[in-house]
Amino acid sequence: MEKILKNQTNLSLYDNSWYQPGSTLKRLAWYICSYLFINTYFPFPMGLKRFLLRLFGADIASDVVIKPKVNIKYPWFLKVDQQVWIGEEVWIDNLAMVTISTNACLSQGCYLLTGNHNYKKHTFDLMVSPIVLEAGAWIGAKATVCPGVTVGSHAILTVQSVATSDLLPYGIYQGNPAVLTKKRTIEN
Repeated sequence: MEKILKNQTNLSLYDNSWYQPGSTLKRLAWYICSYLFINTYFPFPMGLKRFLLRLFGADIASDVVIKPKVNIKYPWFLKVDQQVWIGEEVWIDNLAMVTISTNACLSQGCYLLTGNHNYKKHTFDLMVSPIVLEAGAWIGAKATVCPGVTVGSHAILTVQSVATSDLLPYGIYQGNPAVLTKKRTIEN
């Protein structure tokens, strides 16, 4: 048998029993509903998708665009304001609250990640932290927003970039980790 040292990860000690995102029945019902109607390429009407998300506790505006194959972990941890676009194959991995403000855009394949593990602990503890996308924020295709990040008003996270800390309003961020490359200007 392998000897386990204190300064090594020991996944046999992992315990996230403190994390209770909802009853087993509620989560199972959501997984089935999501698989059939939300996380699919079948072109169900967006009104039906919004209705089902509300049924499971999402606070979602009446004109939110939800493209095919969107994956939402727990809709009861989701608030989406008016005129938001959620692109094809977006993954909202919301173990904690995700708030998406008016006119924000989530491009295809982007990933909002609210959970991670504490690599400093030998028990690899689960950590969760909310994400906020302010008005007019744009998350580029296949970009990732990490736990606890606020994307400022009208900030842009470019294609395949990774936001590990807050993005300032009207900033354009690129890279892994994303850094400010220039300011966004919006013309009339």
